Parts: sequence; structure tokens; C-alpha cells
Amino acid sequence: MYKSVKKYIDFKVYSVTRIKNKYGFRIVFTLSDNSLSVRQKSGFSTKKEANRFRDIVIIELYNGTFVMDDRVTTEDFMTYWLEEFMKKKITNDSYDTYKNVIYNHINPKIGKIRLSVLNKSHVQNLYQEIYKESLSTAKLCKTILKSSLNQALCENLVSSNVAEDIKLPRKEEIKIAKQNKNNYRTIRIDVAKTLNEDQIRVIIEKSRGTPIHFQILFAVLMGLRRGEINGLKYSDVDLVHRKLKIQRQLGKMANVSLEKLKKGEYTKQEIPVKTFSSNRELDIPDIVFEAILEEKKKYEKNKKRRLNDKTNPFKDYGFICCSNYGNPRSKSFHFKYYKKLLEDNNLPNIRFHDLRKSYCTLLLKNNINDKAVSSVMGHSSSIISIDVYGDNEEIISDCLKELEPFIQEVVPKKEEKNGDEFLENIEDLVIYEYVTWMC
Repeated sequence: MYKSVKKYIDFKVYSVTRIKNKYGFRIVFTLSDNSLSVRQKSGFSTKKEANRFRDIVIIELYNGTFVMDDRVTTEDFMTYWLEEFMKKKITNDSYDTYKNVIYNHINPKIGKIRLSVLNKSHVQNLYQEIYKESLSTAKLCKTILKSSLNQALCENLVSSNVAEDIKLPRKEEIKIAKQNKNNYRTIRIDVAKTLNEDQIRVIIEKSRGTPIHFQILFAVLMGLRRGEINGLKYSDVDLVHRKLKIQRQLGKMANVSLEKLKKGEYTKQEIPVKTFSSNRELDIPDIVFEAILEEKKKYEKNKKRRLNDKTNPFKDYGFICCSNYGNPRSKSFHFKYYKKLLEDNNLPNIRFHDLRKSYCTLLLKNNINDKAVSSVMGHSSSIISIDVYGDNEEIISDCLKELEPFIQEVVPKKEEKNGDEFLENIEDLVIYEYVTWMC
């Protein structure tokens, strides 16, 4: 497997000389730790040919496009990038996804090709082959290749990122996304797998008294992901301004071994949220805010009751969704309670994640700007596609320019009992409209 080398900070190119009955030259690099590294370019039949190549190398060195090691294969580098570089930065779920794409699709198809000769044609053919099997896998492959080759570029293993401008084969949803000049990502939502307004009211009411009432509230009234819900702490709640910060989730880190963790902590590690845009601050609807205050009272009561319990002391971690002993909830804790809720109340058998999609769908159906919805949902830039009747699609396109006059003309003031001002940002608009609809 490829081992990363230090970047060079200086270089010296020596003159062409005889090397093993042919011509060549040497380059001495000064690396970032002040050590020296020697590269040799040889095998030229004539001195003129060697000098011509030497001139090319000097230009590449000054331009920063010189390839330090042209023997590294795509497979070796992809394995290094995943295991040594990315594994420290991503969650266990993301690691498993990346590993599947790299080991089962990228490496078998282009792994033997040296990075230095990898070209756009290789990448395009790879996308076409994977596309025939799965569009979603092809999209993941594109993301992985662009990111990994950017790292290869930083390590002077390629002169350019050949995956940068390669596009996936055309398909209807891709054509739609391309119509947008910002090339937004398309998120597809099937309304057959979401809850309608009446069903949302039912699941909120029927979940009262169950251990997953808060998971339901945060999912259908604020659109949070399951890991984000489990990672919420009371310290994330701004009681004065009624804001909630989303800044962590619970899950597994790929590079943390079981030996380093206490029993039961492997799937409950505090890890960063999914993307940079997932770090967000949201207004808290009244029904959720009141529920948080009530839950905080129970939290303090349990904490006080077990203050002197030496056998099972209370774990004061501050999680909103926790056991009576303060322990955070696992990723799968909700499952049996959630499925029973659906079955007992004759609700569609949808995934828990589809509650978040239900929230998103209802916002869009109530004509909330999709840029605003993307912001609240923690997406960076997306076109959200709703499958309304099977093959028909309703695309909510970006209309950010229309948002400001809409806020000024349509959105009323909040209740003036606290002297609140007009709603001032996108998140305010979304939450206001949604809570008004729920009431």
C-alpha cells in the first residue's frame, strides 16, 4: 500500500549525464522536515532527448504539477486514502459505504492503472460501467474519486484531478438538476413513504408516554436526523431566544477500537454532524420547547434521586433523550417502539428517517422556498424532488430572490407578549409557517 511522503519545499535539478549506457538526470528534493529525497529520470537514448524531458520536468516543478512517484497504482492510493487518511475523519457508516465502493467497484475496474497515467477516459468508462448497476453507487463513486484525487494532487502524485469535470451519464433526474446553473444535488422524496398532516398529529399524540416521544417530536416538527436527535443536550438549548443548536450526533467512529471505549459506548460516541451545513441553529416550536422544559424537570429529579447511588450512579451527560440513569440512547433504541406505534395506529409502515422527509415534504407543499427548507434540513445546496404520483415529479426550484419580498409582505409579526420583532431569517420563516400550520 502507498505510504504518504512529505511535501517538498525546494528542489535542484542536475545536468544530464550518462547512466547505465544511456542518458538521464537526477532531482534532489528538500522535504518539509529538511530531509533530502532523490529521484532519477533515466533511460533516454540521446542526450538531446534527456535534456528535452529535463526542461519539461523543470516547468512542472515550478508549476507544482510534478509527479513525485509515478509508480503508485490507483488501487494502492485508494486503499491508503480510505484507511490512512479518511478513516480518521468519517463515521463508521460512511467508512463502510466508502469501503464498499472502493473495494467492490473502483479497485477492480481501474485499480491496476498507475495514478500518473489515469485519464478522463478511464474515469468516464468507470462511471458508465457502475451506472449500469446503480445510479446511487455511481454518484458515490464520483464523490469519492473527486475527493481522493484532490488529495493525490496535494501529495504530488498526479498533475491534475482528472475526475474534476467528468459528469455521470444522463438520466431524467440528472437532466433536471443540470437545468440549475448551480448544479444542485437532487434529493428525491416519495410521498407514498411519508406521513400526511393528520397522520403526523396522530403519531405525536400517540407517542406521548412512550420512551421515544422526543425522537418523534424532533423528527416531525424540526426535521432532525436520528443521530442528531440522540446527540442533543440541554446545553444546546437557548432558553432565552428559543433556539436549538445542532452541532453533534451519536454514532461510531471508524478509527476507534472497542478496547478504548467503555461497554455500551461504541455506538454512542459523540461525533461531528454529517456535513458542514448540518451545523445549524433552529427556532424551537412551542410544543417542542414546552416538552423540553418538562423533560428537564424529570432529568433533574432522576439526577437528585440517584445522587448517592453507588451501584448505578446517574450519568450527568446532559442528553435530552436519555434513560432514567442519564445514559444516551443507541441508534436502534427507537425501533421496536416506533414500529409498534405505526402498527397500533394503522399508520404507513415507513422508516424512521421518513419522518424527517415528511417534515420536508409538508414544508414544500405549503410553498416554503426550497432554499429555506434545505437550510433547515442541514443540506448545503439541493434541488428537492417530490414523487407525487409514481412517475410524475414536482420540482421545487430555487427562488431565493423572491424570499425577501415574501417575508416583508406575507409573514405577520409574532405575538407581541414578549415584544418580539419581525421574523428575520430563513429558519424563522420555515418554523413559523410550519408551527402555524400545526396549530
